[in-house]
Amino acid sequence: MKNITTSIFFLLLIWSCTDFTTDREILEELKLDIAYLADDALEGRAIGTEGEEKAANYLAERFKEIGLKPGGTEDYYQIFTVNKPASPHEQAEPKADGEGITGRNVIGMIDNKSSKYIVIGAHYDHLGYGGEGSLYRGEPAIHNGADDNASGTAALLQLAKILQVKKSAYNFVFVAFSGEENGLWGSNYYTKNTSLILDSINFMINMDMVGRLNEENTLAVNGVGTSPVWEETLAEANTDSLKLVTSASGVGPSDHTSFYLQDMPVLHFFTGQHDDYHRPSDDADKINYEGMVKVIRLIERVIDQLDEDEAITFTKTQDSNEDTPRFSVSMGVVPDYLFDGKGMRIDGVTEGKPAQKAGLKKGDIVIKLGDSTVVDMMSYMRALSSFNTGDQTVVEFKRGAEVKASEVKF
Repeated sequence: MKNITTSIFFLLLIWSCTDFTTDREILEELKLDIAYLADDALEGRAIGTEGEEKAANYLAERFKEIGLKPGGTEDYYQIFTVNKPASPHEQAEPKADGEGITGRNVIGMIDNKSSKYIVIGAHYDHLGYGGEGSLYRGEPAIHNGADDNASGTAALLQLAKILQVKKSAYNFVFVAFSGEENGLWGSNYYTKNTSLILDSINFMINMDMVGRLNEENTLAVNGVGTSPVWEETLAEANTDSLKLVTSASGVGPSDHTSFYLQDMPVLHFFTGQHDDYHRPSDDADKINYEGMVKVIRLIERVIDQLDEDEAITFTKTQDSNEDTPRFSVSMGVVPDYLFDGKGMRIDGVTEGKPAQKAGLKKGDIVIKLGDSTVVDMMSYMRALSSFNTGDQTVVEFKRGAEVKASEVKF
């Protein structure tokens, strides 16, 4: 991939003086922002690296161009340090200072003189040259993370531009989080150290991997159980006829979880995993920019529909801590989180793992594992939890119209 040039900044400075109203203008600016954030020059934007700092500086400059007020403790920045625990069983705790890895959240605000706030967030960090968390098995290589999560960060900037020129009953806080890939470090620190009164935050919207809308226009929306208003609001806002696949839980592997755990309604928007997930091949040329515009417009309409100075109701959901089965073995597959049929559809297979050795392929739908029928993701995890290393069983799966069976060894 070519290195970026200062011409991106020049174009954005010109465009920042314009009231962006058309989808085409939004699309073109998305391309520029993702081209910068997912360029090799930023070396994968891992927390604590020069690439992460360059990305943070770029975002702070973009917030300033858009007209957002600084919302950090140091201008647009909220800087935190994480001391990695000695034991893998201990949780890392981000703090204001100390020795360890230093990251920075980037925060901008729109002050509409309201007593209520909406937080809109996306993480901008990624995996650097790979390492822990990467699904790539070759030599260290730059993981540009165009979808994960330059896409969500670029969408964050566009929503800031859209909402900057609207009259609203709410104030808005836009947060680009760092350290998400390491364990939600930035959002965890923000929710425990924000200058806002937590009760004044009406809800939080999180965009993590919104750059690969598929041909079926399938969009996952997680957290719909965290407020009784979400399902109806989403249905009314979905004027582009997107296929919305929803889940109730406010807990998941992204930054909305930090807000849900502080008793806030949340929504997480996600266009699904793919073969480039957590690999060096997640590059800007694979982004569906037209699809991103549809996601941004949907979120805009959701916010518009709730534009009244009243708090929406928060509800607890059945969450994974007690509900999700614990398991000691893995099939070595990436589930298709957008699949809403019966069974568990495979979106990727890791080489050398049990599923690959058993002959399973991307697109296969697991319908039975051992004696357990698999009807969805949860039933698949329950079935998997009953096995230990060294166990053998039979997996039944659909490949097209054909039902097949294969022996799998953990």
